Amino acid sequence: MALERVAKQVTTRLEPKDTASGSTGETAEAVDPIDLEERILSLCTQNPKGIRDDVIVQDQPFISTEQRMKALQRLMSRGKIELLKQGTNLIYRLSTTPSSPSKTKGFENDEKAVYQIIESAGSKGIWIRDIRMEAGKMNHVQVTKILRTLESKKLIKSVNSVQVPKKKVYMLSELTPDESVTGGAWYSDQDFESEFVEILNDHCYKFLEQKAFKAHSSHVDIISRKRASLASAEQVCKFISDLGISKISLTSGNIETILNTVVYDGKAERITVADGGGVSHLYRSIPLLTPSTGFSKIPCGVCPGKGLVVTGTA
Repeated sequence: MALERVAKQVTTRLEPKDTASGSTGETAEAVDPIDLEERILSLCTQNPKGIRDDVIVQDQPFISTEQRMKALQRLMSRGKIELLKQGTNLIYRLSTTPSSPSKTKGFENDEKAVYQIIESAGSKGIWIRDIRMEAGKMNHVQVTKILRTLESKKLIKSVNSVQVPKKKVYMLSELTPDESVTGGAWYSDQDFESEFVEILNDHCYKFLEQKAFKAHSSHVDIISRKRASLASAEQVCKFISDLGISKISLTSGNIETILNTVVYDGKAERITVADGGGVSHLYRSIPLLTPSTGFSKIPCGVCPGKGLVVTGTA
């Protein structure tokens, strides 16, 4: 069941029975639709997180359910407010997406609800199961049909997540997927580019080595030598960019990720320094305590179960 139909059932239950039946002698007042809409917008403005239907009922107790629902639907159709599910409650709040009305013009309530759920997910997207949970009691067939309709209209797109290859997430078609979905610079067609990472690791280390060698050659005292051997991620990023070894544009954040792998390999150290009220990291190559051997890179060389292997057995 769509959010709109659920909302209508909720508001019907919340409507005072004596108001509709006139048992107390009071009948629904003829209120100007514009005045009612402005009052609802005023309530939403006073409560930015949204209001439940019973708040409107308490504020306008003599307005019939039909009048209230028509006013709410007009406001939603014009993109003034949006209907959301918050826990077990349905709430109305001022629309945070002014561009949506033109895109969802002519949509059924179910389609509009699904579109708004996907829109609120942003560039990280949302899984179909999560859409179903947020959309109330809409079943899998309904959601799938709506998703296909929205995709055919080029309003949304599906993207495979590197975290779960068989899991598709949905987002607005004009958005660029978040790195948590695509894997960023280190993935190509959902495959991790281990060779590319290894090449960057080697060149980053070489840059730090060259900087350390120049510092050792041009400075006599140890303190000046150590300071001159430090390099920032931005400096290393410029070096990698000038080499032209990457087909994609790498940011200093990408290079900092690679520099951290150099640190984890024990080939460099990272130093945290104060930087205009914040902190930044500088990197410096360090001599290896023991040179690595080719055997240490062989899987059997570092396997904890190598002692259990018996020669000559299958």
